[in-house]
Amino acid sequence: MSEPRQAEGRQFRDEDWYGDDLGAARFSGCTFTGVDLSEATTSGAVFEDCTFHNCQLNASVHTTTAFITCDFRRCNFFDATLDGCKLSGSVFAECVMRPLTVRGGQWLGVTIRSTSLAKVDLSGVDLREADLSMSDLRNASLSGALLDRASFRETELGQADLRGASLDGVDLAAARLRRTRLDLSGAVLLAELHGADVDTSA
Repeated sequence: MSEPRQAEGRQFRDEDWYGDDLGAARFSGCTFTGVDLSEATTSGAVFEDCTFHNCQLNASVHTTTAFITCDFRRCNFFDATLDGCKLSGSVFAECVMRPLTVRGGQWLGVTIRSTSLAKVDLSGVDLREADLSMSDLRNASLSGALLDRASFRETELGQADLRGASLDGVDLAAARLRRTRLDLSGAVLLAELHGADVDTSA
């Protein structure tokens, strides 16, 4: 594709974009329904206020692409790659999101509820104010992630790695913890949430 695609307020239905290189495409306020984006690639693209329903993004690769305040419903991200992407304010519902390769990125205020992210590596991702309630993050890596004010209500965090993550304003007591890996500050936070008075100077 010689030039990036650009569109505003358009609807795309049942289109075949399998393997397309969308480059630095620009889409604003567009609706994608049943679009096949399997193995498609983007680099520096921007999707803003877009809706994706029943779309296939299997094995697609997105590099420094922004999906800002987008709505993903019943989409398939099986084996997709999100490298340095910005997903701020986006909502994912009834989506397949594993296996998924994630390399950094800003997911500020993203909503991913009741979704399996088991074993997904989210280390170093900016997930501040994200809503991960009722999701399955067992064996996931959140090491070094920014999790300030994120919601983990009834989230499965069994054997998840939270070492080095920032947890300001996080109610870990609302999550389901079983052999969850925490560093000292995380352990202190959890103890305090359960009413302990921790003396770190001792």
